[in-house]
Amino acid sequence: MPRLINSLQNPLIKNLVALKEKPRERKKQGLFVAEGLREVSLAFKMGYAVEALLYDESVTSPEALDLVFQEASAEPRELIATSSPVMEKIAYRAGVPNVVALVRRWDRRLSELKLSRTPLILVLETVEKPGNLGAMLRTADAAGADAVIVCDPLVDEYNPNVIRSSLGAVFSVPIVTTDAQPALEWLRRQGVRILATYLGAKEAYFQCDLRGPVAFVMGSEAHGISDFWTREAHQKIIIPMHGLVDSLNVSASAAIVLFETLRQRAEKK
Repeated sequence: MPRLINSLQNPLIKNLVALKEKPRERKKQGLFVAEGLREVSLAFKMGYAVEALLYDESVTSPEALDLVFQEASAEPRELIATSSPVMEKIAYRAGVPNVVALVRRWDRRLSELKLSRTPLILVLETVEKPGNLGAMLRTADAAGADAVIVCDPLVDEYNPNVIRSSLGAVFSVPIVTTDAQPALEWLRRQGVRILATYLGAKEAYFQCDLRGPVAFVMGSEAHGISDFWTREAHQKIIIPMHGLVDSLNVSASAAIVLFETLRQRAEKK
């Protein structure tokens, strides 16, 4: 039987709130908070260690919990039922079938990444908006990207808004957070061609041969990519635009180049 927490002053509940709100606590404790039936189910499926799973027993049925565990490689260390006020304190979505999980971080290294024969990699530099990072992770998952490398980030990939906006793709897509120089050196060792999306480029993305191993470097919407990547990339590319606004949302740009890669590779087959 799960234990019951109905006090807002419970130490675990207070810690969950701190982990949701403070990146420093997530780093220090090596833990983060994930919410949602689908999102937590993906965390289980991909082998993340779940320390505790909390649910409002008045609205989340045993059948809903069974679906969360359906493809789990391991059970949570602790299963906890909560009162509705407690769930309202720790969850973005309360009053509906939902779960909140306390999950151990998985901080991968570049050396841990396993690539396909023709890798497709997204390199993100100084991403600052959780919604954009989450959207790009969803796109990377849909495109079957081998990995997302986040360089010099301004947002934690385990920010609750990243998890929510990614719909759990933060768990399904291998992510490595690192600095630009080691990322560059690793990509070169893997024989991956680096393409930097750059407003000053002359060659359109669809004019490039994307059928081999490739990594796309995307920068922030405010500043684009740094001189480091424009200097070190094998090629600079642009997404031609014909309207009065001279930039796309970075997540839309990522979707365009990733799916052009899939189109070219499908034609090759």
